[in-house]
Amino acid sequence: MVTFRKERPAEAAAREALLDLAYGPVRYSKTSQRLREGRVPALALVAAEGRHLVGTVRLWQVTAGRDRPALLLGPLAVDPTCRRRGIGSTLVQHALREAARRGDDAVLLVGDAPYYARFGFSSEKTGALWLPGPYEQHRLLGCELVPGALDGARGLISAAGALEPRPDLATLVARLARNDNTLAPRAA
Repeated sequence: MVTFRKERPAEAAAREALLDLAYGPVRYSKTSQRLREGRVPALALVAAEGRHLVGTVRLWQVTAGRDRPALLLGPLAVDPTCRRRGIGSTLVQHALREAARRGDDAVLLVGDAPYYARFGFSSEKTGALWLPGPYEQHRLLGCELVPGALDGARGLISAAGALEPRPDLATLVARLARNDNTLAPRAA
């Protein structure tokens, strides 16, 4: 049985492995990835079958133009052995419901319009928005959680939200020393 819930911190490695399986290294070259780098997701959901992570979706805070807060959905991934079971659809539905419950106004994504149209996404109000790198304009889609939230949206989509905490130099050196015996002090 598949369960849908918020991602747990201990599942980060499993999520990354699932994303590597679903997208490969090309995922790091996507423009939408540039908006996610170094940020804490606003929402992270997973699908699990027992202890096995079979799906993931995350939403990130962005601004749509100068002053319109929105979320950026992605990446959405489902284990290839579990596709065609509705896991991706359920993750998107849960994500949109949770975003609405939190009071978010709109969700953007870069994806296939035929797939995402069933959730209310379209390019109708994203034509005057752009991303800070290469992308296909027809794949920039929006879904209003509050009617009119994207009316007149114009400008660059920019990263927003909390930055990931970064360890200080002393912490990094201590981690390296624990993991690499060549950094351990040697007796003379």
